Amino acid sequence: MTYVVTDNCIRCKFMDCVEVCPVDCFYEGENMLVINPSECIDCGVCEPECPAEAILPDTENGLEKWLELNTKFSAEWPNITVKGEAPADAEEMNGVEGKLEKFFSPEPGSGN
Repeated sequence: MTYVVTDNCIRCKFMDCVEVCPVDCFYEGENMLVINPSECIDCGVCEPECPAEAILPDTENGLEKWLELNTKFSAEWPNITVKGEAPADAEEMNGVEGKLEKFFSPEPGSGN
């Protein structure tokens, strides 16, 4: 098992999760974070820290595409270990449907 970041992180990117991760397995895209499944130790401390409730265990049904997306982009995006500023419209974007199709960006973030 591993944890994965799902679509509600897109354009929310609160980043509360990155500083509690004991193995620094978060990677930053332009408008979302992902978890490297090979580095995740399944401790679960990140899940309750996410205000957008976008982090889920990959054992839940229907998360195969999110496991693939997290795997792919964690290999391409820079590591992030320090919480940065959430987007100005993060609260407004929390809970918006269809974010992957409408807003996902494959561009990397700045990392730290």
